[in-house]
Amino acid sequence: MKALDELVGLLTRLPGIGRKSALRVAYYLLKADDSFAESLAERIRGLKGSVKFCSICGSYTESDPCPVCSSEARERGLICAVEQPQDVVTIEASREYHGLYHVLGGLISPLDGVGPDDLRIRELVARVSGGRPGEAPVTEVVVATNPTVEGDTTALYLKRLLEPSGVAVTRLATGIPVGGDLEYADRLTLARSFRGRTRL
Repeated sequence: MKALDELVGLLTRLPGIGRKSALRVAYYLLKADDSFAESLAERIRGLKGSVKFCSICGSYTESDPCPVCSSEARERGLICAVEQPQDVVTIEASREYHGLYHVLGGLISPLDGVGPDDLRIRELVARVSGGRPGEAPVTEVVVATNPTVEGDTTALYLKRLLEPSGVAVTRLATGIPVGGDLEYADRLTLARSFRGRTRL
């Protein structure tokens, strides 16, 4: 069946979905009522149009600036630099962090051809050095990249770049396992990591 094979082929392109899982989803959709399938298709179709990047932090949002950047209740002198927008959601779930965010959009990885100019590092430096008019100066940048070779390389690069401006550059403590992925860390591990962060 060509239609089913094409759907399975598309589903297997999603992260964590193999052929068996894709087939299970496809068969479920065939059995589901038409309204569910239509709602799902409409949501997928509208996702790219309604979700965009925040012009300040680079995280996913439906309104610009995002709710975190526009909140006056956040600690505005504290910025947490993360690799991807989904890391913001993971850290927010810990309820331990109350500052702002900055999404780098990746990690420095020379083997993959990703250098500092390919990331949102210039924007971070601009936020630290200038900030917005009438806003409190940034006093600390928490580097919350994954504890991998690329994550450590990016953290050390940010430290060298930001420290001359007088801002404290800290790194999440070792509550997150080396080689682990921030997206899959549990709330308790993240909470301990924030409480035990150290200066680079």
